[in-house]
Amino acid sequence: MTDYNSHNGSVSHLSIELFRELGNFIHAQIGIKMPDAKRNMVESRLHKRLINLNMRSYTEYCKYLFSAEGIERELPEFINQITTNKTDFFREPDHFTFLMEHALPEIVKRFKTGSTNRLSLWSAACSRGHEPYTVAMTLNEFARQNPRLSLTFSVLATDISTQVLEVAKKAVYSHDEIEPVPMELRKRYILRSKNRKKDMVRIAPELRKMVQFRWINLISSKLEIREPMDIIFCRNVMIYFDRPTQEKLIEKLCGYLKPKGYLFVGHSEVLNCHNTPLAPMGHAIYKKL
Repeated sequence: MTDYNSHNGSVSHLSIELFRELGNFIHAQIGIKMPDAKRNMVESRLHKRLINLNMRSYTEYCKYLFSAEGIERELPEFINQITTNKTDFFREPDHFTFLMEHALPEIVKRFKTGSTNRLSLWSAACSRGHEPYTVAMTLNEFARQNPRLSLTFSVLATDISTQVLEVAKKAVYSHDEIEPVPMELRKRYILRSKNRKKDMVRIAPELRKMVQFRWINLISSKLEIREPMDIIFCRNVMIYFDRPTQEKLIEKLCGYLKPKGYLFVGHSEVLNCHNTPLAPMGHAIYKKL
């Protein structure tokens, strides 16, 4: 079956058969499930990519994508096109309230007094950077309010999309995007552009230094995380995975989480804790036993 419109030379519709092949490929590569209802979305997102590659059919594109050369060269761009990157500063704000008022005070009680103590946090699907920079603001505020603790922080921020990671590293956002950030924190951690006509802002250098960005595919067998984490944010990711993939990811995250460390997931993601060392502590908040 062809998906090339020979009458006008334009790209025709993505057939359901070919979409299902793509869906199986997506699931194998990055774990995302693609029900038939997503066909129009995938077709729309890939249409411009086919034009840029001077390809006239999805069949031609898939043949290239599925090849060894395509997996090496095209797969990152394909992932950029088909992944969803909804994000906001202080998204699901009760998580950051819990972090500030409960998780951090509890964790630091276990630290040694009279010495510098380091806390590690992982934002496992950081998208365009809003989450790790929100985390960095929260950590910095906690340290500022508890100067006697001599705390240092590191934030690892990872994503599977190279496109959003580049945006996150630059840390430049529109003024509208920072609306959820409290005014006091804006004054302390966000810089306005010298050119006021651009209406752009940038995260302050002291926060940018706290965050390290890396590309990671969460379903890879080895993630090469170099240190155990006190806290992991993996929010609004598992909703795109089927149950077996979710369970494997939870097991993997638990392996990187310190005992008594905290895992934050999305508000619509409810974990089955029966076969995990996790205990629910709040809405979409879990603690490793």
